[in-house]
Amino acid sequence: MGHKLAEIAFTDTVRQLQEADGSRKSYARMEAGADSNNILTDRESAFIGMRDSFYMATVGETGWPYVQHRGGPAGFVSVIDSKTLGFPDFSGNRQFVSTGNLQVDDRVSLFFMDYPNRTRLKMLGRVNTSDDPAILERFALDGYTEDRADLPD
Repeated sequence: MGHKLAEIAFTDTVRQLQEADGSRKSYARMEAGADSNNILTDRESAFIGMRDSFYMATVGETGWPYVQHRGGPAGFVSVIDSKTLGFPDFSGNRQFVSTGNLQVDDRVSLFFMDYPNRTRLKMLGRVNTSDDPAILERFALDGYTEDRADLPD
């Protein structure tokens, strides 16, 4: 399959709705093409590096999605390689909803937004968390305290 988002998101029901709307033919061509949208290029890496926040969606044990804002100084999300991001999990309201969800379901959706330029980047992936001091040190930022590092890939 070509477009990796389509591989995950275009379920039979979605395809039926696309067919009814008349957009299916266009998306079928996209799916049939060469693999795409499955690696971070320099373009996506630069975009992520300029962001000071993003939204992260997880799914809890109840089956309900949960969306949380994550923020820090510009560049707090690091592109480790073409398929891996890393970011510190800063202390927030201490509810641990996202972190708890990730303990039972490692799937995540990330949404990076550049509001002034009306540009966005959507990502689907899996998360590993770490309490390893060496990994935490890699993502340490002056003036911020993190509990763990989240490494979506």
